[in-house]
Amino acid sequence: MQYLVVMRMRDHKDSAMQEKREANRPAHIENATRLQEQGHLLLGGAILDEEGLPAGSAAVAQFDTRAELDMWLANDPWAVAGVWQDVEVIPFRIAPHYLEHLSH
Repeated sequence: MQYLVVMRMRDHKDSAMQEKREANRPAHIENATRLQEQGHLLLGGAILDEEGLPAGSAAVAQFDTRAELDMWLANDPWAVAGVWQDVEVIPFRIAPHYLEHLSH
């Protein structure tokens, strides 16, 4: 099943939180890359505020079960470090004509 996942940062205007985000970014990217290679993360990126400051993340994910999705969300380095405060998971289905672009 596919999901649209929105992960909002805890107080993104706080410089200490941005530093924590940056310190954990390499581990987060490594984890995301592994999940992408496994076919679980189809698309992902940063949510930005009006000034271009990272305020969270968003992804289109694909997991067989919600439990697998929840395991990813609980174990992502940014979740473990407390960077992500609020996570919204929305069941989602990518329109078939968009899937052609993802396979290239």
